[in-house]
Amino acid sequence: MATQTQVQDLTVEDVGNIMLLEHVNVQVDDQSIATLFYLVGLGFTRDPHMMVGLENMWVNLGEQQFHLPTGTPNVLRGHVGLVTPSLDALAQRLESVAPRLEGTSFSWSRKKDHIEAVSPWGNVYKVYEPSPELGPIATGMPYVEFTVPVGTADGIAAFYREIIGCAATVTKSKAGRAAEVEIGQYQRLIFRETKDVMDYDGHHIAVYVSNFSRPYELLKERGLITEEPRNHQYRFVDIIDPKTGEKLFQIEHEVRGLKHAMYRRDLVNRQVGQFLEPRRMNGQTVLGAVM
Repeated sequence: MATQTQVQDLTVEDVGNIMLLEHVNVQVDDQSIATLFYLVGLGFTRDPHMMVGLENMWVNLGEQQFHLPTGTPNVLRGHVGLVTPSLDALAQRLESVAPRLEGTSFSWSRKKDHIEAVSPWGNVYKVYEPSPELGPIATGMPYVEFTVPVGTADGIAAFYREIIGCAATVTKSKAGRAAEVEIGQYQRLIFRETKDVMDYDGHHIAVYVSNFSRPYELLKERGLITEEPRNHQYRFVDIIDPKTGEKLFQIEHEVRGLKHAMYRRDLVNRQVGQFLEPRRMNGQTVLGAVM
């Protein structure tokens, strides 16, 4: 006699078109101040191979990065969610850099389950310890939350579903309505409706997509491509309602295909407190040590 098996919802295993949110790019006007905040304070590490001069800095945090070119400072509208191994250690580091960041917009405060750190230029970071809700990571960037105009969440979710090819839903909470876009194994883009939204100043995000051509075609026919494909990537800025064509929000996307040279490159010097140089530990030479 055949037994009836329980039907599982296998859609929870599905992944949308965006495979990875790779970096957030915000300009800074002083690389020494950026070093104090992002490396000494937050505890992240500098990419040892790329952008090692004074005109830019790539800051590693797990699979993600901050790109910090020198220029007129950018402020992301909203905040970036981060994961670090220890909030107690983070608090000590932030306290240690506070005297040298006086006179800037830097601040930090301990909340119930996270630390909120504001960069010297006003960018807000909410930093959590590892948890299942934030993915299988000890260091990284599980989400970016943007503040968007009231009434735009439905159209933004539709844009990512119909044009980019992502799983996107609209959620409601005490914080308000939001479009949430799933990315890869553990990341999200969140677009939270709010009454006051700052003007866009040119900061951008970089994502990797598995289907490179279809979003390009749909963006191109709507006149949304701002940089034509080269080096396995293209760019767009405007997020529109796919039904009406109304512009809802602006955030530049650097859209990379999986054939891009930076996709899944070897990751080194990526964890908080990691030293790249070889060290002797327990009689063995190891590449790095997490302290």
